[in-house]
Order: sequence, then C-alpha cells, then structure tokens
Amino acid sequence: MYKNLRRVLAAALLLSACGYGWTAPIGTRPSAVASDVKELTPKAALRLPLRVAFVYVSPVGNAGWSYQHDLGRLAMERSLGTQVHSTVVESVNEGPDAERVFRDLAARGNHLVFATSFGYQEAAIKVAQDHPGVVFEHTGGYKVAPNFNTYNARFYEGRYLAGLVAGRMSKTGVAGYVAGFPIPEVVQGINAFTLGMRAANPKAQVKVVWLNTWFDPPKEREAALSLLNLGVDTLTYHCGSTAIPLLAEEKGVKLLGYQSDLRHVAPSAQLTSVVHDWGTYYTEVAKAVIAGTWTPRPFWGGVRQRVVRLAPFSPQVPSALRFQVTEVERAMAAGRFHPFAGKLTDNEGKVRQARGTMRDEDIALMDFLVDGVVGKLPGR
Repeated sequence: MYKNLRRVLAAALLLSACGYGWTAPIGTRPSAVASDVKELTPKAALRLPLRVAFVYVSPVGNAGWSYQHDLGRLAMERSLGTQVHSTVVESVNEGPDAERVFRDLAARGNHLVFATSFGYQEAAIKVAQDHPGVVFEHTGGYKVAPNFNTYNARFYEGRYLAGLVAGRMSKTGVAGYVAGFPIPEVVQGINAFTLGMRAANPKAQVKVVWLNTWFDPPKEREAALSLLNLGVDTLTYHCGSTAIPLLAEEKGVKLLGYQSDLRHVAPSAQLTSVVHDWGTYYTEVAKAVIAGTWTPRPFWGGVRQRVVRLAPFSPQVPSALRFQVTEVERAMAAGRFHPFAGKLTDNEGKVRQARGTMRDEDIALMDFLVDGVVGKLPGR
C-alpha cells in the first residue's frame, strides 16, 4: 500500500501549491484542477452557530495526538464563542466504523467535520461525496474534492530540533524510536530526528521498532522495552498513548516527547517535546466556513506558523544547548535552515541527494531511511 501512494500523493501536491502556509516549488503554478475545485465549492454563509464535529482515533486522554487536536478544538471555541458549537467522537477505528460515524455526523446537521487520522481518508471522502453541503477537513491525507480538504504539519522540523537535544544528551549515542506505520510523515520524522542527532554526534544511531498501529499502550510499552534491551538510553516515538513516556520515567531514561508537553507524565525523563498546536488553524477554517469563503486549499504548516514547536526544556538541558537549539529553530522559521539540505545518504549507502535542499514533493513521498538509522521499512 505504501508504494501505491506515491502517484496519488504527487498529484495531490500539485493541488496544494496555492494552499494555506504552503510554499510552492519555484517554477510551479496552481493547477487547473485546483481552480476547478474552487469554482465548485459552496460559498453560502451558514446560520449560526456553526456545528463542528471532531473525530478522534483514540481517547482524548491527557496527552497525545487526539489530545492536541482537542486542545485545538477548545481554542477554536474560546476564539469564536457562540458562533460555533462542537461535538467530539472518540476512539473511532479506521475503516467501516469511521464511515458510519461520519455519516451520522453529516445526518445530524454538522456543517464542518474534522477527520483527524490518516486512515480516515477513504471513509471521509466517500461520505463527503454524498453530503456536498458538509465541509470535511482531513489530517495528513492527499486527496482534495469540492468539499474535502487535507491539512498537515512539518513535524519533521520539530523532530530535527529534538534530535539535536538527544544527540548532545545521550551518553551512549543510541536512541530508540517506536514508530506507528511507515507512511511518509513517520519516515520524515525518523530521518529528521536522526539527522539532528548526527549533527550533534556524528556517530549517533537511531534504532527503530515498527508497531503497525497508532494507539496500543501495551504494544507501545513492549516495543520500547525491546529497545531498552538493545542498549538505548533515549526514547522517542510516533504513536498515540503515554505508555512510552511513563516507561521512560519508570526506567530513568531520557525522553524526547511527541505531540504533547509531557512534563506532567514524565517530569524527570522529558528533555523537551515536539508539540502540535492546531488552535489557530481550526479557528481560521471555522471562520472561513461561517463567512462562506472556505475553499479546499491543502495546508502544510510548521515551525514558522507555530503549528510545531518545542515544549520548555528540562533543567537537565544545559543553557548552551538550549541557545543552540533555539537559534536553529529561529533559522528554520526564517527559511535559513532546512533539515533535509545538503548531501543525504540512506542507511544502505545510496546517495539520495547530492546537494541542495529537498523539494516539498520529495519530502512528501519520502520512502528511505537515512544513514544512522538501524532498521528497515516494513516490506522492504
């Protein structure tokens, strides 16, 4: 399945060249398809309050992927007040269950639905086609329709910064990375984290274990334990629960958290965390739907838009390292630094980029692991 995404992803990227927060590659133009989509999009303003539904793949809990999306929902409500009324559906499995939930939400009169998991794409776009008066926004996908948009973040930017911290703070120079599925977003994160570690310690290694799930606390803990048994002294992950932060705190190892600030879960273990902040995006989308100006324009925000940021540093992190990481973050936001610039070699010795900066189109299709990663992509 992963290989089959490449062609449709490439086509979708052409649609996104004129989107919110998107920097179009030099020499490209918004496609004719994108213009046609805009003309088909309903423009009529809606009667208030705007009914907005959020569908989550896991419980909201007190940290993690769904929790951050829910914080974004709450920020939208605070900003727009009585103009919006939101509904939440938690722990919805990808597949038939998701389609049933989306159909129910559309039938109940919701005007805007946020489908917040990659695996919701097919179910959500199918329901969107049957309900042209409802706007659907999908996290991390690659399809666009008259009432269906996709949005994502350059999480890899935060991963690089976290890798810098890990590279300086790890005593063994070996980190463990528990990963969900081998989609490009996850691969980008592994590679950026490794490049950050190696910028601080050229001999650093990142050992990867794949879960093939987004949310399974026992399985996440087991995977992290297996990495500790391989000698890693630093953990990070791309999955949805707090199992790994809790394990890091329990075992006294270093943690680079993901999605949420986890100081309340792992106060001693966390060095910093890559935090997702969706509040501004959700507010702006809702405002556009209310005004009747919404159009399907894919969004790919990052450090510059503050969709991705680092949590406060642990007192363990030396002031000199804090300063260094903050300076790199500022350069990233200003466009003066890019994690995937310069020569890139994969972990099998093949040069994937000789010079320059990797294009957005290629980042979005990333299907290799850089030098320093110990492991393979499933199915390779």
